[in-house]
Order: sequence, then structure tokens, then C-alpha cells
Amino acid sequence: MTTAQPPEEQPPADQPPAEQPPTGLPPLPAWLERGMADLFPAGSGAGACSDPDQQLAARLEEAERAGRPLRIKLGIDPTGSDIHLGHSLLFRKLRAFQDAGHIAVLIIGDFTARIGDPTGKSATRVQLSAAAVEANAATYLQQLGQGQDPERALLDFETPGRLEVRRNSEWLTGLDLPQVIELLGISTVGQMLAKEDFSNRYGSGAPISLHEFLYPLLQGYDSVQVQADLELGGTDQKFNVAMGRDLQRHFGQRPQFGMLLPILPGLDGVQKMSKSLGNTVGLAEDPLSMYSKLEKVPDAVVDDYLTLLTDLDMADLPQNPRERQKLMALEITQARHGGPAAAAAQVDAAKLVAGAAGSGAAAAEVPEASLAAVNFPAKAFYLLSAVGLCASSSEARRQIQGGGVKLDGEKLADPNQEFAGPEVLAGKVLQLGKKTFRRLVAG
Repeated sequence: MTTAQPPEEQPPADQPPAEQPPTGLPPLPAWLERGMADLFPAGSGAGACSDPDQQLAARLEEAERAGRPLRIKLGIDPTGSDIHLGHSLLFRKLRAFQDAGHIAVLIIGDFTARIGDPTGKSATRVQLSAAAVEANAATYLQQLGQGQDPERALLDFETPGRLEVRRNSEWLTGLDLPQVIELLGISTVGQMLAKEDFSNRYGSGAPISLHEFLYPLLQGYDSVQVQADLELGGTDQKFNVAMGRDLQRHFGQRPQFGMLLPILPGLDGVQKMSKSLGNTVGLAEDPLSMYSKLEKVPDAVVDDYLTLLTDLDMADLPQNPRERQKLMALEITQARHGGPAAAAAQVDAAKLVAGAAGSGAAAAEVPEASLAAVNFPAKAFYLLSAVGLCASSSEARRQIQGGGVKLDGEKLADPNQEFAGPEVLAGKVLQLGKKTFRRLVAG
């Protein structure tokens, strides 16, 4: 996790706790504080708690008096095609600001994605083409709710004045060399090497390309262009968010606040949710897959999921760990797919677990996978990749050899087991692990 930050944000080692807002200045609302890991500046020091540049509560009160909603920035680099629940924390908080009457400024980093955020990376990222970035951006917006039911959309695309979608190529493509030099002059090599990822790579002798130093500067320049009052980010983004404050100050603007949210643990309950680690729940997943994965999240992180991914009152939740786990899975699935679909997924998940190879699996409503594209006769390892349950045949072999694949409740033990035609598979449920089910259909 990145904790380094530009010197402007470094507190003294003996910094006292942040002062509480004085009488007459309301505390931050509960919806805003829920799940928040860090807020800076925190408003410490004499008079700071009434200063709208040092205390968010004061900025909110000032905005309300002036009838001016705050501009809440969230930047996303579309370097992939899928959004998972780990990403959704920030969008949920952005939606909460929208619902409170503020303006969400969603920046599609179509320019910065071509550089790639070096945060959390041990090597220079592969640069993407403009076409690949734009294709990813289109899928991101669809998953965030563009053109969908506002009740289940992550962001409100419908209410006038509540959302601005900007692409940072609007202002970054036109930067000339003198402007780039000006940006480079705002930071120092020492500041850049204070960033944990750069420091680790420099210390180990791993190469750092000069264009990577540009990333936090360009991302910070986005804040200048959209005149952000507050920027949302994960706890690993503190350096980048603080850089935005420095650049706003350089260009004569009021510095934004930085609000950081935790990194969501993945389905293993240990490592962060990451597609590369295979521990994610995608926003585009069907209700049964989503529910089945979530109801098996380790007990230790169930409360994290409840706090960060739902609006449920933690004081009113059942104390029984299993009931708490099932409620969490149901609530998150319902938020994405609606109540009836989530309830059906819960019932079907129970049928699949109880029925396995018997009537339970047969009665459950399971997402279908077509056998139309499968070339028969087909070996088991090929079948899994051909219907999309595994990304490759090699992965399918590993899953079968590890005992993680069942057909109608019976474990597939041999990756080379051969199926003559679709008629021997149609109607059967193919299961990968404990969380993924597909009913095979001939058409």
C-alpha cells in the first residue's frame, strides 16, 4: 500500500489529533464518513476547523450557504474491460455525493491510460493504444449504469446537473512542450522517489521510465482542469491525490480535499480484490454467480463487505456469522440485479449445494452456456475453455487436476475425458469450484 506523499502533505511526527469542529459547525454526515480510511487535510491547528480550505465540514457548509454544489472528482483509467466490486467502492461513494446534491466529475483517463498508473507496479506498464482504451471506456460506462435503470446503476446518469463525464485527452493532448516543462518544474526527483513504488524499484535496480514520472503530474493536472473540490481515491492513491493539491495551488486554485477509501479484500479474504489473482466478483456477473461467490466470503471480511458495499445499519444485523454472510451476499446482489433476481439466486444457490447431482441441481435456475461453438468430440479440458469457464486450456487442466470441476455433481478427474457430442452434455450443470455454475445447452 502506498503511503508516501509529497512534502506538502507530510505531518510532523508528533502531530496532535485533529480538532473537532467547533459548536455551530456540523460534523461530517454519516453517509460521507462510512468506510472512509483517510481525509486530508484533517483541519488541525488553531482556527483550521472553521477554514473551508482545511476542514471539509466547513467547505460543505460554505457550499450550502452559497447554493453551490461541490465538484467531486474521480478519475479512472480504462486499462481493462471489466469493473469488479473492489472498484465499486469509489463509485458508490461518488453516487452518495450525487444523491446529496453535489456534482460527480468522472474523468475517463483516455490519455493517462496510455501511460499507465505506476502505483502498485514493479515494472513499467505496457502502453495501450487509443482504440483499446476507448473500447474499454465504453464498457466501463455501461457497467456504471449508462442507459440503465437508475435504481440499480452505480452512478446517476439521469438527473440533470449531477454528473459530468470528461476525458482527459480534452486538455492533455494539446499540452505543448513549455507547458509540460512547467508541470515538471512543480515536482522534484526526490518527491517522485518518495513514492513507494518508485522507491522500491529504484532500490532494487528495476528500471523506471521517465514518462512514468509524468503520470502523477498529469493526473494532478486533471484536478486543475475540472476545478475539483474533493478527489476520491483508494489508499494507494494518496501520492497522486496530494499531487493534485500541489498543482491546484500552483495554478492559483483552492486545493482539493483528498478522501481515500480502503482496498477491498478479495474473495480469499487475504489479498486485495484483483482480476489477476482470480478473487473478484465482476459487476457484469449473473446473479447466481455473484451470490454464490459472496456467500462464501470468509467470516473475517464479511463486515468489511457490509460496510463498504451496502448501506445496511451494522447495529441491526444478525449476529450469527452464517446469517450475516448470506444477508451480505443477498444485499449486494440485490443492489446490482434487483430484489427478485437476488432472491432467486439465493434459492438456486441453496438448491445447487443441497441437490448437487440430484433434483436440486435440476430444479435450480442456472445461467446457461451454449455448446454451439464446441468442436466434438471434445475433451474435458477443452470443454471448460470453449464454454468460457476457464481462460485457457492450461487453466482448465489445472482446475480439473485440482479437483475443482464437477459435472452434475460428479467430479471430473481426467482432463482428457472425452465427450462424443452435445447430446451427452445438454441439460447438465458444469460446476467450477464452489461458486460458478453453468447449465450446458445444445443451441
